[in-house]
Amino acid sequence: MTTDLTVFIVDDDDAIRDSVQVLLECAGFRAEGYSTPLAFLDSDAPSRPGCLLVDVRMPQMSGLDLQERLVRDGHALPVVVMTGHGDVPLAVRAMKAGAVDFVEKPFEEEALLAAVRSALARVAAGGAPASPSPPVAAEAPSPPPSAPPEVLARLSALTPRELDVLRWLVAGRSNKVIAFELSISPRTVEIHRARVMEKMRADSLPTLVRMAIAAGVVPGGA
Repeated sequence: MTTDLTVFIVDDDDAIRDSVQVLLECAGFRAEGYSTPLAFLDSDAPSRPGCLLVDVRMPQMSGLDLQERLVRDGHALPVVVMTGHGDVPLAVRAMKAGAVDFVEKPFEEEALLAAVRSALARVAAGGAPASPSPPVAAEAPSPPPSAPPEVLARLSALTPRELDVLRWLVAGRSNKVIAFELSISPRTVEIHRARVMEKMRADSLPTLVRMAIAAGVVPGGA
């Protein structure tokens, strides 16, 4: 039962941490907040059942460092990463290291709750966090065997230029940067980006990035 599980929130911003905890508790989740990764590690929380909701940028120890520390110490908490605007590359790195999802600040409440539900459902079902993905050497998409067939079908419907735009979106680049890299106008990038979102049936950038990672899409510049 997810009611027996705890969502551990690690964020050095008191206002965000408290508001997320209130949101989760109002939605029926058990939640605990920690102001630093070290405070979390010094508690018994890592060994208790639940999931970790962690900010990616914090002083002394980042959310990614905390994620790697938990893996090293043998703790199997599913991790959901919270990122600020422009931190998509860090979110991609976190997901390749085994994070189950990421959400962008400012949060859409339902997106945050959906990510938490997904992480806790994995625990309730007895599943372990995803294993870190191996490095991808090829420049073209190289989907792992577990990639959902429907995602691969959507990916195959992209034009070469749309795939280029997708790769740079996964790398966390802005429309202006993508336009420079591809020698096209920012307006053209916007059009291709809208078509990519539509063809991939992604309702948000995090959703698009999750599908691209699952399909083995190599970020632009990698």
